[in-house]
Amino acid sequence: MKVHAPDVFQSMKRELDLVEKQLQESARVDYPIISTMLQDIVKGGGKRLRPLLLLLATRSFSAPGEHAIIAAAGVELLHTASLIHDDNIDRAALRRGNPTLNTELSSGAVILIGDYLFAQSAILAAATGVPRVVMIFATSLADICDGQLRETLEAHDLGQTRESYEQRIYGKTAALFAGAAEMGAVIGEAPEYAIQELRRFGTELGMAFQIVDDILDLRERTDTIGKPAGNDIRQGVVTLPVMMFAEGLSSETDTRRTIERIISGDETNDARIDGVVAQIRDSGALERAEDVARAYVEQARKRLEVIPDDETRRYFNDMLDLAVVRQS
Repeated sequence: MKVHAPDVFQSMKRELDLVEKQLQESARVDYPIISTMLQDIVKGGGKRLRPLLLLLATRSFSAPGEHAIIAAAGVELLHTASLIHDDNIDRAALRRGNPTLNTELSSGAVILIGDYLFAQSAILAAATGVPRVVMIFATSLADICDGQLRETLEAHDLGQTRESYEQRIYGKTAALFAGAAEMGAVIGEAPEYAIQELRRFGTELGMAFQIVDDILDLRERTDTIGKPAGNDIRQGVVTLPVMMFAEGLSSETDTRRTIERIISGDETNDARIDGVVAQIRDSGALERAEDVARAYVEQARKRLEVIPDDETRRYFNDMLDLAVVRQS
């Protein structure tokens, strides 16, 4: 599959650079050490897919101006704040290969920093002056919190339903993709039917993105994904590939019992956990989960009929390809 990732990022470079500048300005605090740490976190924030999605949704119907830049920065700050809280809840030491705030600060301080970024992101949403954007932003934040609650309270059950898993990853990941696409379309003054289709596009893109994240967690090495391989199962979180693997196991098998002990936290032996990860890799479960991600991508691709501009539509397609063809 040919992916034109450099094209889409290069095409939107001017706007993304302005988003980056706004992010740096909004992530400053009066405490030099913490400010430096925040700046490093923001600078190391990954591909900026959510701001890019918002900007492309705007570009589909009008040139992205100041409101789109501000909203895109707000979306990325919201994402960054949610990651800081996630890492704190999980007590994660690494994020994208770099130490998290947990390694330097108390839990209370980390939570306050995440809250500060949440507040800054809300300020940016309000600065657009578009009431519907503020409402979408608030709804996205509520959905993110719901997703994290579901992960904390429901994700540690090997017998959970597929529906439960999908609700969790919608809140955890897809809701902000959906919100970014909807905000961008609203700012671009798209017709209502197009706004709704782009929101659905964002949802399906986000669902595929998270499923692929769950696959990469089991498939890639630590130096590729920037965190320990098999980190989710080590944290007791059941993801789609693990669910698919477990579906073929009798409750009486040693492997299923081992997985249940890992999820409950009773099994912490790295060699045994690595052995289960190897079995999952060899079982075909990763490939079956990838089929689910690709189905979401193909459904999202159909939404792009509402995009009037051929070039922008191609860039959206590139984002879909990137969602499934990546290593981190």
